[in-house]
Parts: sequence; structure tokens; C-alpha cells
Amino acid sequence: MSRVLRPLKICRFRRLARVELGRELIIVALAMATSTLGAIGGLGGAIVLVPLLTLGGMSITSAAPLGLVSVIAGSVAAGRRQVSDGTVNHRFAVVTELGASSGAIVGVLLSGVLSERVLMWCLAVFALTAALLGARRKGIRWQPDPSLARSDVGERKGSLAGAYLLDDAVVPYAPSRMKLGVGLMAVAGVVTGLAGVGGGFLKTPLSSEVMRLPAKVAAGTSTFTIGLTASVALVLMAIDGRIVASDAALVVLGALIGGTLGARVQRRLSPPVVRRTTALALVAIAALLVARA
Repeated sequence: MSRVLRPLKICRFRRLARVELGRELIIVALAMATSTLGAIGGLGGAIVLVPLLTLGGMSITSAAPLGLVSVIAGSVAAGRRQVSDGTVNHRFAVVTELGASSGAIVGVLLSGVLSERVLMWCLAVFALTAALLGARRKGIRWQPDPSLARSDVGERKGSLAGAYLLDDAVVPYAPSRMKLGVGLMAVAGVVTGLAGVGGGFLKTPLSSEVMRLPAKVAAGTSTFTIGLTASVALVLMAIDGRIVASDAALVVLGALIGGTLGARVQRRLSPPVVRRTTALALVAIAALLVARA
């Protein structure tokens, strides 16, 4: 009898091993694809990754921490190239992050108050609103300044203004309406804590349309800040024992590759294309969230 059962056990083990390998490859592929999109538009891949994982049968309680892991890894991977292009404004990031991180703590503490269905519908409404904000504007707000050189790329000392490199030209900019923007960033932080997403799908259009950053600077700075916001929420989730280390490692691998690819693609795109790409991605995200709800 044992001789008969042994081959059956071996076949079952191999079948389970193939299923597990397929699951692992899917997680890596999803993390890579969503992080690539997130780095291009500054959305953070989690807003797509979390719904996709839940559609695959994973609970949102398990998927949310993986979403935050992908945001952090993607932010680290994209950061080096975006900083060199001057599309990350660290002073602006620190100011807005004060509101976002505070909101993230509140969101984590409130997680579980809303049902998954209500939360998905709320995220869909937020995504559509952000898409409309980005899609309604035409052209380029900030124009290149021929008097500026490559040495002027970066942040201006003593202010939140700066300049970034667009093709071979230098474009100066100065954000505005900061009080309103920081308040709305706190709302984005609450969403991060509630749903395990980076909040970039709100931060990027808020930075671009409310505080008037150039589209590429808004996306680059958002990619940088959502990693910080996600870190705050992830620490609290880790304390709560909600992180599966093996799945998190797979997400980190995919997100590092995706973040690097996304930053390279964004560098080649014009600001209007970045803005339209972001708006289209947000509409697709809203549809995905409605389907999940």
C-alpha cells in the first residue's frame, strides 16, 4: 500500500509546488507592472495592485500591507533618476508630508470602521475626481526659461520654488495655495491608512492642479513622498502582525524593477503626456475598484 501511495504523494507535492510557483510569479509580475505605472504618473502602484490582489482571492487585510510594500520599494527604485532630473522637490515634499503622515496614522487607527464595499466605492470616487482635475487642463503651465542653465536645476534655497530639466531646457516653477493643499494631503493620508494604498493617486493631482506644480515634478515628488507616507502606515500594520514576509519579498522584487522602468519611461515623456497618462490610469483604477466593489 505504501508503494502505491508514495507516487501519489509525490505527484500531489509537485502539483502544489507548480501552483505555488505560479502564484509567486504572478505576484512579482503584478508588482512590477503596477509599480511601473505608478512611477510614470506618481500614483503609486498600490492603488492598482491591492484591487488586483483582492480580485485574485486575497483579502484586503492581507493585500493592503503588500500594497504599502510595493509603494516603498517603487519609490526607492525611481528616486535616484527622478532626483537627477530635478523632478523631486524635497522641501515641498516635507511640508506636504506633515499633513499626509498625520492623516495616515488616523487612517490606520480607523481601519476596519468602513466595510470593504464602502471603501472601494470611496476610492473609486476619489480616483475619478482626481482624473477630472488632471484632464480638464490643456497645454503646459510652466514654460522653459532660456536664461537658465543646467546648474539651475533643483530647488531654490529659502523657498519651495525650483526648476527641472525638460528635454534640453530648464523650466522654473513656484507652487501656490499651500494651506489648502496641505489640508487635502491629510485626506490623502487617511485614505492611505484605511486602504493600504500610497495615496499618490490623490497626491499627484493635488500637487499639480491645486498647488500648481509642473506635472512631471508633481509625479516625481509624489513618488518620493508616498514612500514616506506608506512607511508610517506599514509600521503600524507590522506591529499588528498583518505582513506575510514571503509575499512581501516577492512584491519588493517586482516593485524595484517596475520603479526603475517607470522612472526611465517618465523621463522621455512630455508634461501633457504624463498628465493624460495619469488621468487615463485613474479612470481605469476607478473602473477596477467599482468592479471589485
